Amino acid sequence: MGFNCGVDVTVVGSGPNGLAAAVICARAGLSVQVFEAQPTLGGGARTLPDPEYSGVVHDICSAVHPLALASPFLAEFDLPARGVQLSVPEISYGNPLPDRPAAIGYHDLARTCAELEVGSSWQRLLGPLARHSDGALGFFLGDKRSLPPDLATTVRAGLRVLAQGSPAWGLLRGEDARALFTGVAAHTISTMPSFVSAGAGLMLATLAHTVGWPIPVGGSQAIPDALLADLRAHGGTVTTDHEITEPPGGVVLYDTAPTALLSIYRDAIPGRYAKALRRYRFGPGVAKVDFVLSDEIPWQDDRLAHATTLHMGGTRAQMTHAEREAAAGRHAEWPMILAALPHLADPNRVDAAGRRPLWTYAHVPSGSTVDQTEAVTAAFERFAPGFRDIVVAARSVPAARLADHNANYIGGDIGVGGNTLYHALAGPTPRLDPWTTPLPQVYLCSSATPPGGGVHGMAGYYAARTALRQEFGIRQLPKLAP
Repeated sequence: MGFNCGVDVTVVGSGPNGLAAAVICARAGLSVQVFEAQPTLGGGARTLPDPEYSGVVHDICSAVHPLALASPFLAEFDLPARGVQLSVPEISYGNPLPDRPAAIGYHDLARTCAELEVGSSWQRLLGPLARHSDGALGFFLGDKRSLPPDLATTVRAGLRVLAQGSPAWGLLRGEDARALFTGVAAHTISTMPSFVSAGAGLMLATLAHTVGWPIPVGGSQAIPDALLADLRAHGGTVTTDHEITEPPGGVVLYDTAPTALLSIYRDAIPGRYAKALRRYRFGPGVAKVDFVLSDEIPWQDDRLAHATTLHMGGTRAQMTHAEREAAAGRHAEWPMILAALPHLADPNRVDAAGRRPLWTYAHVPSGSTVDQTEAVTAAFERFAPGFRDIVVAARSVPAARLADHNANYIGGDIGVGGNTLYHALAGPTPRLDPWTTPLPQVYLCSSATPPGGGVHGMAGYYAARTALRQEFGIRQLPKLAP
């Protein structure tokens, strides 16, 4: 049982949530150790060199970070003050459309509205949230158990979630605006419309017009590296290549899929909780395709040449069809594809020979073994004829193999089963405090717990808050600023 050697807190998993929990506990004066099964640290925010062109580096999971400047945890932690450069592009995201100009979500809300067919509709949807973005974030990233401080904005946001998560989402006028919002909402990898996709879409679109959608200079690894540096500065230790197979001693926080507890605690798990964990379901997956390109993409719509993030699913109807297919266990002929060109915000991502990375995900059924390289290539060819000619290499990881890189991504589900309304509110199982478990001194802090997926650290923040209070009597959280 006890290999923690007198350490107060053990964190299993070095993703952003696990590191957030570790940093908070270490700053509270506790001794902390982190174990990571992979040889590299960072979980869903790692960056590794291309196996052939070492001057090109790929982001292994996340590439663009709308919450890096806005998440309450990361805002207080203050990444820029710690030397993390977050480059905010002029265009937050672009959505190419068949047989018409692309829909563009600029950092500038007014410019976005000016280029849409019915810009006033986009303004009515997002303008009030952008003007009160702190209150909106408090609603979307709150613990769902406390009264949000800005009740007026909470009401505004809640009404918009109800509309955009139901057939009333057609109230947003203009086919280009509808596609623009749908592409953002599709980040949840769920059928649409739904309340969870509406909430994520509204939060991310609000951030697009406030703090923007920044790219970490040098790659996503810069975020966990900053967390790790702070953890070590406060006495924390980190061990890689170490899979936890037996219960550690003391207080343990798991930045893992909740089902991992079954193989670690086995018969020690209360029967009802074990049954609930066995029933836990993961959602559709993503197939990853990392490209190495020799040149800029030859877009038909020149504005897309400045779009760091791309939603390559076509119209609202095409995207919703693709998401329904994936949820039903079928491969769409044209899947929903998310893409990023980080070098547009970080020119250092181009190597000496002019090669640069293209990051893509295609949404697919859970556990899919299908290589999506051709499907992604075909989507780019629709809007940028000649794309094939600039592809130097493609690195494909089907959904069924994503767990090789991160054990949490079962079947390719990067949301760890948390991207449903039920889990966003209740957590993995129905508990008043979803970061707790019925196992003594055992907590969950992964994106399977509220507020769900994304590089924001808030699940780790809430889990650490609970553990500090219940196990150590610490009710005042430590300061996080450098």
